[in-house]
Amino acid sequence: MPSLQQQLGPIDIYFFDQILRSNIIPGMRVLDAGCGVGRNLVYLLREGYEVFGSDQNPEAIAQTRALVAALAPHLPAENFRVEPIESLFHPDEAFDVVICSAVLHFARDDAHFNAMLKNLWRVLKPNGLLFCRLASIIGMPHQHLAGHRYLAPDGVERYCVDEALLMHLTKNLGAQLVDPIKTTVVQNQRCMTTWITRKLTP
Repeated sequence: MPSLQQQLGPIDIYFFDQILRSNIIPGMRVLDAGCGVGRNLVYLLREGYEVFGSDQNPEAIAQTRALVAALAPHLPAENFRVEPIESLFHPDEAFDVVICSAVLHFARDDAHFNAMLKNLWRVLKPNGLLFCRLASIIGMPHQHLAGHRYLAPDGVERYCVDEALLMHLTKNLGAQLVDPIKTTVVQNQRCMTTWITRKLTP
């Protein structure tokens, strides 16, 4: 019997919390936008979800395809593509769940951030769930550079959000918060915020 670590992989604990609470259930179509090497996909693959992934890094997609071949060989390799979030090829309203973990803070500027978010929202079905983890300035001072770009205490420049911006985006999308906005403050390094919304039915 696989160990708990083998069953779950290095899954984001906040994403796993949504599974535990049945906000994400078998039978759902899931897109991991910016999937990297598939750290959040191990459990989904083992449990038979219909999973898709995208990432700009060809090596990351190659590793994710290898993971899929090992855990869910019935899934086509073509489900996992090298492409940026702002240019996803999927049709509108294709997914029940869209994951975007530790990606949006790589936005170059507001236009890039909004283009990525718009495309994530486009491919999400009505009543679907958008799970985002991204850098913020909630809970720790950051050095402001320009616009929403900040230098974090760890010395890395990122596109950072705050509560006011996330609430504004939630309202503009016509979305509903699934959970209150939650932030993890990594001591003397950075702040990572979990923003989970549901796409309301028109």
